[in-house]
Amino acid sequence: MGESFSKKEKKNKKAKAKEDKVQKMRERKASNNKGKGLEDMLAYVDENGNLSSSPPKGKSKDIALDDIRIGATPRPPEDPTRTGVVTFFNLSRGFGFITDDKSKESVFFHINQLSQPVKEKEKVTFSWERTARGYNAVDVKPIDSKPKNTF
Repeated sequence: MGESFSKKEKKNKKAKAKEDKVQKMRERKASNNKGKGLEDMLAYVDENGNLSSSPPKGKSKDIALDDIRIGATPRPPEDPTRTGVVTFFNLSRGFGFITDDKSKESVFFHINQLSQPVKEKEKVTFSWERTARGYNAVDVKPIDSKPKNTF
């Protein structure tokens, strides 16, 4: 008995995949960058920070080594005191959540971090600290929204 059509088809696909693999290997070997000289491997940077393979034209500027910064640029420190609104608070279980005004993130707080009692939808100030589970609000204080009369 001879091979069925599907067996021939599989055999032809396998042979074609093998041929493609050999062809790709030959292309990689042909475009190999090994053995190039130093001039071929150099890259130049112009005054705008663009890379090129040829040296920039014109007069070059000398740059002090102290002016070169590698890595991320440091951010100015943020104000640690944040404001937000208490979106959820469960007095019996002793925790709640504050929605931060700047980032609109929900921040967890525990009843032990309250300096005064708070209610839901009340505006508060807080600081936040990073924990293993995310950010936690600490030193939570309600903002006095009512003006005080001084008579």
